[in-house]
Amino acid sequence: MDSINLEQLSLQCKGGHDILDIVDALRSQGISQYVDLPQIIVCGDQSSGKSSVLEAISGLAFPTKDSLCTRFATELILRRTSCQHDEGANISIIPGRDRSNEERQRLEKFKHNTKDLDLGSIIQDAMDLMGLAGTDKVFSTDVLRVEMSSPDHPHLTLVDLPGLFVAGNKDQSQKDAELVEHLNLSFMEQHRSIILAVVSAKSEFTLQQVTKHAREKDPEGHRTLGLITKPDTLDSGSDSEQAYIDLAQNRDVNFRLGWHVVRNRDYHTRHATNSERDATEKAFFSQGVWTSLDPSQVGIDELRSRLSKVLHKQILKNLPLVLKDIQSKIADCQKVQEFSTLVKASINGDYSNRSFFNTSRSLSDCKTRLRAHIQSILLKFAETMRLQGHTKIIVDDASELSAESRPSKILRSTYVKQIQELVQANRGCELPGTFNPVIVGEMFSAQCQPWGSLAQKHVDSILSSVRVTLSADLEYVADQETAERLRVGFLEPKMNELEASVAEKLLELLEPHTKGHPITYNHYFTDNIQKAQQARFERKLRGAMRDFFDPSSTNYTKGTFIPADLFSSILRSTQPDTESYASMMAIDMMEAYYKVALKRFIDEVSVVAIGQRLVKKLPDILSLDLVCDLIDADVQRLAGESPEITKERARVSEKLRVLEQGLSQLARLSNESPLSLSH
Repeated sequence: MDSINLEQLSLQCKGGHDILDIVDALRSQGISQYVDLPQIIVCGDQSSGKSSVLEAISGLAFPTKDSLCTRFATELILRRTSCQHDEGANISIIPGRDRSNEERQRLEKFKHNTKDLDLGSIIQDAMDLMGLAGTDKVFSTDVLRVEMSSPDHPHLTLVDLPGLFVAGNKDQSQKDAELVEHLNLSFMEQHRSIILAVVSAKSEFTLQQVTKHAREKDPEGHRTLGLITKPDTLDSGSDSEQAYIDLAQNRDVNFRLGWHVVRNRDYHTRHATNSERDATEKAFFSQGVWTSLDPSQVGIDELRSRLSKVLHKQILKNLPLVLKDIQSKIADCQKVQEFSTLVKASINGDYSNRSFFNTSRSLSDCKTRLRAHIQSILLKFAETMRLQGHTKIIVDDASELSAESRPSKILRSTYVKQIQELVQANRGCELPGTFNPVIVGEMFSAQCQPWGSLAQKHVDSILSSVRVTLSADLEYVADQETAERLRVGFLEPKMNELEASVAEKLLELLEPHTKGHPITYNHYFTDNIQKAQQARFERKLRGAMRDFFDPSSTNYTKGTFIPADLFSSILRSTQPDTESYASMMAIDMMEAYYKVALKRFIDEVSVVAIGQRLVKKLPDILSLDLVCDLIDADVQRLAGESPEITKERARVSEKLRVLEQGLSQLARLSNESPLSLSH
């Protein structure tokens, strides 16, 4: 595309107006959260005269009480209108990046539309809505947006930042000073921002922080304009006066955009009209050493014109880059959306994307088919728990014992004797033939000891499969270098968080079984007890009858059949002593409860630990806003540093809406103007 001819676009032409309006519209929609926009930021120490400068530029009475006006950034938008009928102001709030969706909606409802503007009252209302009144919160990342239209206004947009300070007081602490400094620096380091550095001639230049910070963030001085206020406080002919003259002439601290000097109202003339203020200023600069300065460097009228030109040139210079950034961010967002789509498909078992999910018949060759791997691992987990989850296998026949068996097998009669000792050791006030119910929990806790290690082993397998799938997703949607940086700097830390969350839940699920008392209201528990007792009764009954009718048995009498003797034999085989009976009952309860608890634990690990704590969170593991921020400079930072976990700032659809709407507006500007954008 052909380049824009700056000379063809005057400051007051319709095209120029459109450009400023479009950039302001982009900012009001929140696009500056994702793309740096050209702007003029007004920075200075507290009491440097910033408020008086803004008042002189806009004609709007800014509050001069520092404790009121330094709580958040204020965006001042001035537009020239053709008639007084259109004169007025619109006030709104642009929510900060740290706001939740609910807070964002509440702040966006803040609207004022008035010609008689009481900015002090509006600022107080905004502070209340931002949560700055009556709380420990002193500063906000929200922006108060003030749009003013008047026949006397230039086309100009300024962002006023809280004044810098060092020492705290009853209204502002040392921590507050650090927050204000951080806010100013965050705006200064935006490479498309023009820094209007306000210094007061009433104070030593070297003691004011603003130019120090400006030179740190703009070391070559390419985008900084210095502004000297309160020159009337200097003694005529003094060294201090000459020092500020040298500063204004760019002989001391050199800025490419140079310096400007204004004289604002002092305390005695604070009620003077704008016309009286301007006349006093002109008279001041028409005498003494200040006449040595170029007329374009002094006075509020020249400052308005100068700022308009500076802002306009900055916009025209950067607009093609803004367009490119928006297009790049949209592409990045689409990549992240594709990543999320692939993750959802992986966990939902939708493998229709054949270019990503290959068609191999072997599961080992389909590493990205996450749901298939999870299902396979959980089925193995259930089978392993069924076969190896118990410490002991209780058998009724010595022929079932095996030296190679794992878990170890124990004869029921032997186990009953062991439990008899446990019953005796835990004897309380219970009647003979019964047992202390605490021993059921103790037996069960010993029986389920392998659960933790078996569950962790299979959880580790699932986590490994998840990492493989997510890495493959990244490599599919991004280039190798970007994918690796995102994996190391962001994906892996996020996975570590999820892994810790799953481990925490696993311990939580295990604790009732290893440390708690057995509790269940599942009828399957009593059914299992009854079945165990019936099976044992049947085994003993069959044994008694076999002994009675077996010719090799001592109870057998040839040719005779004595029902009374058979009945006595059955009774002897099914009536154990009270100690044995209590032990057998305790074992029956432990085995019945184990079966119920085993099924519950397998399902809880699968549904809660794996399903809720891991799989459910995978589609959102890469927040759209964080990833889009990481794609550029933050990716470089993440390559060498641990990431900071931040709140998600907006949903994918909202960010794309903002970016695509901005792109549409820029395209409209390009299509409507005879000029065109170029890189």
